Amino acid sequence: MAKAPVLTPRADDFPRWYQDLVSKAELADNGPVRGTMVIRPYGYGLWERMQQELDARIKDAGASNAYFPLLIPQSYLAREAEHVEGFAPELAVVTHGGGKELEEPVVVRPTSETIVNDCFSRWVQSYRDLPLRVNQWANVVRWEMRPRVFLRTTEFLWQEGHTAHATYEEARDYAAHIHREVYADFMENVLAMDVVAGRKTARERFAGAVNTLTLEGMMGDGKALQLGTSHELGQNFARAFQTRYLSREGGQEYVWQTSWGATTRMVGALVMMHGDDDGLRVPPRLAPVQVVVVAVKDDEGVVAGARETGRRLREAGVRVQVDERTDVPFGRRAVDWELKGVPVRVEVGPRDLAGGSAVLVRRVAGRKEETALDALPALLPQVLEEEQALLLAQSRARREDRTVEVSTVAEAAEAARTGWARIPWAELGPEGEAALAGQGVTVRCLVAADGSVPGSDDQPGNVAVVARAY
Repeated sequence: MAKAPVLTPRADDFPRWYQDLVSKAELADNGPVRGTMVIRPYGYGLWERMQQELDARIKDAGASNAYFPLLIPQSYLAREAEHVEGFAPELAVVTHGGGKELEEPVVVRPTSETIVNDCFSRWVQSYRDLPLRVNQWANVVRWEMRPRVFLRTTEFLWQEGHTAHATYEEARDYAAHIHREVYADFMENVLAMDVVAGRKTARERFAGAVNTLTLEGMMGDGKALQLGTSHELGQNFARAFQTRYLSREGGQEYVWQTSWGATTRMVGALVMMHGDDDGLRVPPRLAPVQVVVVAVKDDEGVVAGARETGRRLREAGVRVQVDERTDVPFGRRAVDWELKGVPVRVEVGPRDLAGGSAVLVRRVAGRKEETALDALPALLPQVLEEEQALLLAQSRARREDRTVEVSTVAEAAEAARTGWARIPWAELGPEGEAALAGQGVTVRCLVAADGSVPGSDDQPGNVAVVARAY
């Protein structure tokens, strides 16, 4: 008799499958306040690995970590009109503290451009202080009307970078560097996520920015998810906060700025892009546990053999965990590790041990093979790289297979029912974009004819990537 599925099949109900997997893989729970979440240890382990990989790239890009206050005077947001208008519906405002009404309400941080600029206006005096590049790892609050764990929550975790530069060109190039060398590199080479790099339209641009660069990924149901953005802020916030510097020529000049961020939404993307009907599939370069060595039976020799195998794999540089919970049925443990998406499972039983072998189970490729125990330290790094490459290839194939070229608004809307559409921006334009928005379809980004990121919205040959999105 076939075993009952642990998860709702994706083809039957993708949103329910997602909720099942987040819960049963022990990634997160709902918090007590609507729209908040509790990130469980395994889910937080994924986020920690994301932090480590991103943080190293951010520091290589010349930014240093800092921390800015959670509470921001409400008047700060009002200084940049477009910014406050863009965030007004999402703000959480504190009006009382210490048992008294506050003289001025304070906003719980939705993003930090305003308070960072308050500091930058004091820290930047001369061209010698530039470029100034900081990043912070923090939580933010945006009051979410339609919450979904990891994807849209009232409180979430992220990194947000903020920089000040002497020239427009320097700021533009730095925003592009973060977009390409930090975010795109991380998403493709660590998360094994195929992403489309492009430029947001004016309608979709970050509030207060003059340009927003984005990375868009296709989820398992064909919808899009914005995975990271890098913004050129121009001099909008510099003028609002009088962030100026003494130039080499002796004049007072406003700085040019960028901001950029990626969030715990990436954990949700990991589920929806790589997950299958058996659970998560975690890319080996990201995985907190790359290999789990499972002692199949309650046998002293088997447990000892599993521990020794784990030790040898650690010495080979593999992130490994030994599962010696022999009081839990083997089948249940196997299902649990599949749910959690550990890339490779090594099963050690009495017969295996007697023959000097083990069963190797590949989570991504979905196959089992017998191999010599002694061969594992040399073999597994190669297997992990194969699994990593396979995930990226599958992600890319999905996007390519489910993206169609269209020439009309009606065709774009129809294509967005099951995947993405590409339509010449000259044919769509702001009017067509507004018509699609009325049907719940958005222009995710603009790309140049050759697939690169265009230098302007109206660059000849621009193509709009159109989809329904989370």
